[in-house]
Amino acid sequence: MTTSTATPKITIIGAGGFVFPFRLIGDLLSFPALRGARLYLMDIDAGRLDRVAGAARDLVAHHGFDVDVAHTTDRREALEDADFVIITFQVGGVEAYRHDVEIPRRYGVDQTVGDTVGPGGVFRFLRSVPAYAAIAADARELCPDAQFINYANPMAMATAYLNAQGLRTVGLCHSVQGTTRMLARTLGVPYEEVSYRCAGINHQAWILEYRRGAEDLYPRLRETMLAKHLPGRAAEDLAVDDGDHSGAAEEASTYEGGNEQVRTTIMDSFGYFQTESSHHASEYLPYFRKNPDLVLSYIPQRWDYYEICAAHDEPGDIDEQLARLKEDLAPSVEYGASIVNSMVTGVPSVVYGNVPNAGALITNLPADACVEVPCLVDANGVQPTAQGELPPQLAALNRTNINTQTLAVKAALTGEVEHVHHAVALDPLTSAQCTLTQIRAMTDELLEAHAPLLQPELRPAN
Repeated sequence: MTTSTATPKITIIGAGGFVFPFRLIGDLLSFPALRGARLYLMDIDAGRLDRVAGAARDLVAHHGFDVDVAHTTDRREALEDADFVIITFQVGGVEAYRHDVEIPRRYGVDQTVGDTVGPGGVFRFLRSVPAYAAIAADARELCPDAQFINYANPMAMATAYLNAQGLRTVGLCHSVQGTTRMLARTLGVPYEEVSYRCAGINHQAWILEYRRGAEDLYPRLRETMLAKHLPGRAAEDLAVDDGDHSGAAEEASTYEGGNEQVRTTIMDSFGYFQTESSHHASEYLPYFRKNPDLVLSYIPQRWDYYEICAAHDEPGDIDEQLARLKEDLAPSVEYGASIVNSMVTGVPSVVYGNVPNAGALITNLPADACVEVPCLVDANGVQPTAQGELPPQLAALNRTNINTQTLAVKAALTGEVEHVHHAVALDPLTSAQCTLTQIRAMTDELLEAHAPLLQPELRPAN
């Protein structure tokens, strides 16, 4: 790949998503060095794609940039000679997502998001595998040296699979950026004066250092978060399920701890702050979602991502974004465009990326894990940095989720359906809620519900 080219071909697969892909287009255009790029937008939904492409051309014309915006439903056309390929799609849409959350909920597994972990995360990955495999087959032929940037969830499973297919892939999220900014606001510290180091796995990375110059901010962070979110550790009062759910929800709704009780409790117990929101973090561990009252005690205001997605006003969102980017073409906190800019210009940047742990980037996590670590980016590409050992308790927490992730990837690579059952059975929240017999029945239901989208080897025999 020649990263010094003035006209890199940047392909977005899944560009018909009205919200996130268009925000990425704005990010790319915010870098002067990328305003001569060839932008290829690809999606299987021609109608949605037309709308995004039209908005992109409107934005380019408004600012007077020399960007060639092409759009196509032909994946091979989009991939041919691409320098960068950004993946943003969700296979199956909201209808498939409904199965991911509603079937486990009948078995007592209440996922507030269900897209990166648990039964929902496993099946979002598995129904996406045929699309990933087809992209990989074409890319090995048409753009073997391209830098792949994966934004599709489940981040760890998808990124691990794409790398296993021979694609040079980094997975990107915004939880590190979002959490470090939230903590700076909480402490009243200007974000530009903060330095930090994080490592772990996606959505369960750990803020290992948080500093302002020579000052270690962790003592203030612990004191502030405990005082704000766990005064008297009030949430523990509702920890026991006595079978009577009539009054506890009302009591929980008056709890004044805010919405970071989960992450604050994790920090109080294990010493470090986690990079994903309390809503989502509560799915990664077995402690917080054992019954409805306990959920409300930690998260007083229910937040259900499936319901948000089902009610989303996508056309309104793209119109709003277009107007905003016409007025102020500034980059978001996403890392994708900065990776492209650094590889094209050679100007270095640092991002937090999800990459294979094959080089022992985190020495006390498995070699087949997909880990989230700081990465240097320049004309040489994305270069992950070794972080050594995590504190042992944090590595142990990560491994409970890595077990599910690596088994799901193994199921996809081998076509062995038993590994699907193994992956779901080892999920921490699922195993806390269900017996093995229940888990097998739930997994079978999910396999049946998603059968048309799965690779042939994983489809139930009828």
